[in-house]
Amino acid sequence: MEKKSEDKRSAGFSFGLPISSSSFVPVSNPSPPALTLTSSSFTISSQLQNDSTKEKKKEKPVGIPGFQSKLDSQWRDVQWTEEQKKSLMKAVSSYRPSCKDVYQARVLLLGPVRSGKSSFISSVQSVFNGRVTNRAMVGSSFNTSFTKKSFNIRGQKGEENTGLVLCDIMGLGDGETTGLTLHDILSVIKGHVPEGHKFSPDQPVGTETAGYVKTPSLRDRIHCVAFMVDALKISSCHKGFGSTFKELREFISELGVHQVALLTHVDQICPETAKDVSNVYKSLSVRETMNKAGALLGMSTSYIVPVKNYASELDLDLNTDVLLLSAVDHILQYVDMFFQDCAPRHPGSKLTI
Repeated sequence: MEKKSEDKRSAGFSFGLPISSSSFVPVSNPSPPALTLTSSSFTISSQLQNDSTKEKKKEKPVGIPGFQSKLDSQWRDVQWTEEQKKSLMKAVSSYRPSCKDVYQARVLLLGPVRSGKSSFISSVQSVFNGRVTNRAMVGSSFNTSFTKKSFNIRGQKGEENTGLVLCDIMGLGDGETTGLTLHDILSVIKGHVPEGHKFSPDQPVGTETAGYVKTPSLRDRIHCVAFMVDALKISSCHKGFGSTFKELREFISELGVHQVALLTHVDQICPETAKDVSNVYKSLSVRETMNKAGALLGMSTSYIVPVKNYASELDLDLNTDVLLLSAVDHILQYVDMFFQDCAPRHPGSKLTI
């Protein structure tokens, strides 16, 4: 039933600069045009990927002499203690969806290449593993297609999997003229797309797609969307990028799916946070960047949380763990809201979409 709303603006939808309807070339199976993560649109492949070499080198945040970069108290109350970490780990590992027909909550991570999607998955799993590990293919330049991958977050040794699955749609690696369409993103959220499906802009997801789920159940669907926003790139974002994000959020909201945002690489925009992650909520730079992210996405900053992913570290850090687990706990709150919203309308597990 949301098909109508999807079509009403699709001709002008692009992951970056809005495109005119006259420039839209429909494919044989009509679908919204590509959210082109390439240089022909917003500079995710040129502007962002050309900076990737610089990002691989550890960037040192630069402070401004005479400028107050740190507040005396936190603007969000977080306890940076071992007890808090254990409490959050227990909350996440024991989480189970409130809907009896759904065993695991499925969260889709959406964002440009190298925004920290797969790094976030690996970092969260590292916390439960008790050591830094890379489970996902982080920052891979080998996979140039958009592949749907789902990762079960395992509990601590000897425990069952948690009730959380993080779904990653891989981004471009080399700036190929390939994009993820709005139609395909919504198909993933609705639960039609099979695991491991490789997306192509000239082959939109449809009933002829191998493994296509014609009648997805509630457990097949995405229950929350987390936008990944790179704190280092906020200031250089084009206005068209923000309008596209807002349009995408509108379509997702029409499906009844709540959205949050994770602000990544916060340690690279603030010297104090780089020294000690527990300073993140005392940082004026982080707070200002979070406000910019809210404006870009068209959402209140109450939906946005900062995170620091593990990158070159070999050992876990208590404060980093607390920040990561707090982000997961934040996501699960909105997952629960989805199930609460769905309960009166969908007493069974099957959905009519």
